[in-house]
Amino acid sequence: MSSEMVITSVHQIGLDELKKRSGWFIALGVLLVVLGTIALSYSVMFTIASVTFVGCLMIISGILQAGHAVMANRWGGFFMELLIGLLSVGAGTLIVANPVAGAAALTLLIAMFLIVGGLFRIAMSFAIRFHHAFWLTLHGIINLALGAMIVQDWPISGLWVIGLFVGIDMLFNGWSLIMLGISARQLPQAGTGNPPA
Repeated sequence: MSSEMVITSVHQIGLDELKKRSGWFIALGVLLVVLGTIALSYSVMFTIASVTFVGCLMIISGILQAGHAVMANRWGGFFMELLIGLLSVGAGTLIVANPVAGAAALTLLIAMFLIVGGLFRIAMSFAIRFHHAFWLTLHGIINLALGAMIVQDWPISGLWVIGLFVGIDMLFNGWSLIMLGISARQLPQAGTGNPPA
């Protein structure tokens, strides 16, 4: 059997598995679309829940890292690992204790990331001229505008921005999974039709 036939056979097995599980993709997609719609409707609640979740993850990871530092205390990086673990626990505790302030801080960080990223994309589109540079410029302008809008409304924007972004991400992920599941159902069965190129 040639390597090309093996690759085609493996590819077909993957497509058959995708077709078999298409219902799960659609169901998960619908669930994400519903959750995304709720997140957009209740962005403040989702912001606080998301920030609290991040804070809990920081506490857990900090405890694990500090515990690892204590158990492996003979190596040279003991104090650094212990310090990072304790800082993670402290920051996570502060976020969980006051998720609104944590959301405001994270939102400001997101805004700065958007502004810096937007300026970088605009500068790069003018510095390195290439085909379709317009889209890079447009991407930079949109990032810059979003960052500026968040900063202009900060700290109030800290109450809804993260929930809004989580909701939009869930909606797009959900629709992608639904479309993948629908497309998978239309795939031919193994042994029928032409093998993939």
